[in-house]
Amino acid sequence: MTTEITAATLREWALPEPSFDDDKEGRGHVLIVGGSREMPGAVMLAATAALRAGAGKLTMATAASVAPLVATAIPEARVIGLAETNSGGFTVEAARRLGDMFGNTSGKAGSKPGAMLVGPGMQDDAATAELVHALLPRFAGTPLILDAAAMGAVRAQGEPHLLEEPKDMEHFRFREAVLMTPHAGELAHLTRRDKERICDAPLEAAQEAARRWNAIVALKGATTVIATPDGQQWQHQGGNVGLAISGSGDTLAGIIAGLVARGATLEQAAAWGIALHASAGEQLSIRYGVLGYLAREISAEIPALLRTLAPA
Repeated sequence: MTTEITAATLREWALPEPSFDDDKEGRGHVLIVGGSREMPGAVMLAATAALRAGAGKLTMATAASVAPLVATAIPEARVIGLAETNSGGFTVEAARRLGDMFGNTSGKAGSKPGAMLVGPGMQDDAATAELVHALLPRFAGTPLILDAAAMGAVRAQGEPHLLEEPKDMEHFRFREAVLMTPHAGELAHLTRRDKERICDAPLEAAQEAARRWNAIVALKGATTVIATPDGQQWQHQGGNVGLAISGSGDTLAGIIAGLVARGATLEQAAAWGIALHASAGEQLSIRYGVLGYLAREISAEIPALLRTLAPA
């Protein structure tokens, strides 16, 4: 059975709310790993969206070459510069550094994130896959969202000898379910299937991938579908073609990460994030028209939409 994501569905599936006396830790700490020399804006879009979705504390780990720029653009964040590969990715040493600072053995009070998003704006597919696999054991128990290049961890092409634990990628499954946010083209690349077949049967494609990888798969499109490894399914229709713009997916990933940091489950945050993202596009189209609004403008719509969709 597939559940339609509507305003009524969301009101019955209310998000966790901070208590009156919560501090920023109580509202949720989100760690975003992403960006690169050529695409520093992606991680900034995701970070802004995470804060607009209600997260209280933000840490960004990005390319050392652009970290000062990112820190100036997002003054609310702690920004960590990571060593880069020649192809613009991050070296695997980044996993050790982030694990020591924020991972499940850091031992530092208040340091562990309530959600980690990896992928927006990242380059060097092989290095990114290696980084994700190195992060997984260090952040066991931390809800993880994989977006963009980070989803390539399920096929880990390139330099498998650099992985600390070599993987059989044909049979790879996450030990703990993660959330993946592909569009049809990305899922076709990850599964080596035909894009048109995925577009013709998105629920089936998302469900197959969810079971194969032990992942919650949010397959983005005109109709966005969510599938879980245990067979739960949701779908959402809404938004407009104006959302098909550079940076829109980064913003959606950030919204979801912010909701997870607040305490939402991965599937709940995906459902809410998809609906909020689509509704923001509808609001922006009223002011600017269907074409021409920018991804950076989506996040500003989220707080009011959260209030509108809150239970009465």
